Amino acid sequence: MTAVRILLVDDHPVVREGYQRLLDRLPEFAVAGEAADAAEAYKRYREIQPDLTIMDLSIPGAGGVEAIRHIRQWDRSARVLVVSIHTRAVFVRQAFQAGAAGYVSKSSGPAELVQAAKEVARGRRWIGDDIARELALSSVATEADALDRLSVREFTVLRMLLAGSEVAEVAEKLCISPKTVRNCHYAIKAKLGARTDLDLARTAIQAGLG
Repeated sequence: MTAVRILLVDDHPVVREGYQRLLDRLPEFAVAGEAADAAEAYKRYREIQPDLTIMDLSIPGAGGVEAIRHIRQWDRSARVLVVSIHTRAVFVRQAFQAGAAGYVSKSSGPAELVQAAKEVARGRRWIGDDIARELALSSVATEADALDRLSVREFTVLRMLLAGSEVAEVAEKLCISPKTVRNCHYAIKAKLGARTDLDLARTAIQAGLG
């Protein structure tokens, strides 16, 4: 049986090494490449065209959600498993909207990561137990619905602006014009009913983005 070729995307070398040691022990997996940021993830994906990408969301540059969207835009059959410290429902829903097929938290044990990788590699979906509980709880919490109105691109722009990035920096990392970023910023505020950037930040924090 041919081994599933995996691309590991995480900005921490120790984390990538841990994943590689875990997965390379199993005959059904073979780590084919690594990446530490969003731009490198897209570049490496196109170079090696892996069967499965294991992606962290908190990576430098445009971030993991945008990296998933970019990869899936180039390859609609790409299979992406998110392994993230972020367990809030807004991150999970945005990751799936971008094209992820699975999501587990970094607090999950090795056995769950392996099982999730197997399922996603087979073309199935996987949601970790703790993630499923968070999604269930969020379904009855109206304040968590606000950010669901945003597109993947808008979600990425909002995260970058809240992190302190200037418009020009956001534009460079997303390969769009500053005018597009400003228009996106305006659209985000309109969708979330925020009159000022302070209102916008408050809404994002209440919805779990902070």
